[in-house]
Amino acid sequence: MTAADAPWTPAFPSPNFGERRGGLRPSLIVLHYTAMATCAAARDRLCDPKAEVSAHWLIAEDGSAEPLVPEPARAWHAGAGSWGGRSDVNSASIGIELANPGDRPFPEPQMASLERLLAEVMARWDISPAGVIAHSDMAPARKSDPGPRFDWRRLALAGLSVWPEAGAAEAGEAAFHANLTRFGYPPDAPAPALLAAFRLRFRPWAGGPLDATDCALAADLARRWPAAG
Repeated sequence: MTAADAPWTPAFPSPNFGERRGGLRPSLIVLHYTAMATCAAARDRLCDPKAEVSAHWLIAEDGSAEPLVPEPARAWHAGAGSWGGRSDVNSASIGIELANPGDRPFPEPQMASLERLLAEVMARWDISPAGVIAHSDMAPARKSDPGPRFDWRRLALAGLSVWPEAGAAEAGEAAFHANLTRFGYPPDAPAPALLAAFRLRFRPWAGGPLDATDCALAADLARRWPAAG
């Protein structure tokens, strides 16, 4: 796929991008929230060369989706972390920023726009539903976006992400960690951060120590969607 194959008609192009490294092409989509008061403020930062951050797409609360970086290019949205053995997530992913300060629900127009965009990007790059991840998934000790108010189950029901089911599974922290690593989470993530990131996405209402439901859901993720690495 070349730059000419992807939609690229930006009103606000970001200068913050480079070439994907090591011949990598997008196999992941990383979802973020902007953690800023307004979409305009987020856009300004993502397009500011001094900030040295960017994303391929920015979706406003009203559903407007703006391209900022060409999809074939390497945007600077993921930072340190890994997923499925990929340590340079920027080179292996498309980054989508959702305008949200991080403390409120995501409006329906924004979610509907995200669903349309995800379907298009996944088709363009042949990205599977398991390849749609949270920023907090690949950087559990460092990031929390898109946060507990984001509706991952809605995406899964639309075939745009994955959702586990509880069943019989080996309990205990070692099995939980091994299963989440097999699914894609960083193997070096501290246990508390790993549990917090997992629950942010799959059990945002849960609290307390690791339990049998956590272990069962992690086992289902590993069984049905092991990361290719």
